[in-house]
Amino acid sequence: MSKRLCAEFIGTFWLVLGGCGSAVLAAAFPNVGIGLHGVALAFGLTVLTMAYAIGHVSGCHLNPAVSIGLFAGGRFPAKQLLPYIIAQVLGGIAGAAVLFLIASGKIGFDVAAGFASNGYGEHSPGGYSLLAGFVTEIVMTMMFLFIIMGATDKRAPQGFAPIAIGLGLTLIHLISIPITNTSVNPARSTGVAIFVGGWAISQLWLFWVAPIIGAIAGGSIYRFIGSGNE
Repeated sequence: MSKRLCAEFIGTFWLVLGGCGSAVLAAAFPNVGIGLHGVALAFGLTVLTMAYAIGHVSGCHLNPAVSIGLFAGGRFPAKQLLPYIIAQVLGGIAGAAVLFLIASGKIGFDVAAGFASNGYGEHSPGGYSLLAGFVTEIVMTMMFLFIIMGATDKRAPQGFAPIAIGLGLTLIHLISIPITNTSVNPARSTGVAIFVGGWAISQLWLFWVAPIIGAIAGGSIYRFIGSGNE
């Protein structure tokens, strides 16, 4: 278990540093910034690379909602949920801490600019409402779990799950960055919100509640339609 928890910590660290780091450091870099498309791909690549690196160690959840969704889908034991979630949140905070250390090395850096935090209302990149953000996070996480469950099904082509899951997360970001800056991951949201404080902390509840609801729905739906033939 200690090795699995260490893997989840490192994997979530990489997800936050790679995904949020691309948003904070590279998205708007003068002339050659990667923009929304690059950030979406970066998040997908963090999951794809870690899935191949630690999937055989811990399952590469990197996300409390994924762990809970896999439990709902009958793929993960309840007794391991809390340790996994703690390791993921700590990994997310560590990734955000390293990103903060790097980003603050630039003259004029201001964490108040958002630091890749998730938000709704006036803190939504596109000005979307709380309801829009809530629905988006539920549906996107539901589909993410559905993809994960299907791609890792014993009947699915073996060895390709990380690609499907990584590209699935990329697509989710392409859809929802304008709405909430895309969470679908409470650990990712918590890590950066701690450094922003204020509004990011006050809105953090949505990025725990909605992804968990969506994950339970996605895991349960796949468990229903995919059962009986595994």
